[in-house]
Amino acid sequence: MGKTVAKYTDKIQIISGTLFIHTSVAPLKNELLYQKEKIIERINEAMGEVTIKDVVIK
Repeated sequence: MGKTVAKYTDKIQIISGTLFIHTSVAPLKNELLYQKEKIIERINEAMGEVTIKDVVIK
């Protein structure tokens, strides 16, 4: 998603097709919630297959 998002993201995990994003920055959490579908689409497009089915922001 970009260098700024990476800078404020504490941890990223993929477990059973679900992408978990951990951040302590409230505005970033809010923005990522609005972008969930786009995140799924971009990752699956980059991977060339359906890898991510859901995104959880913590």
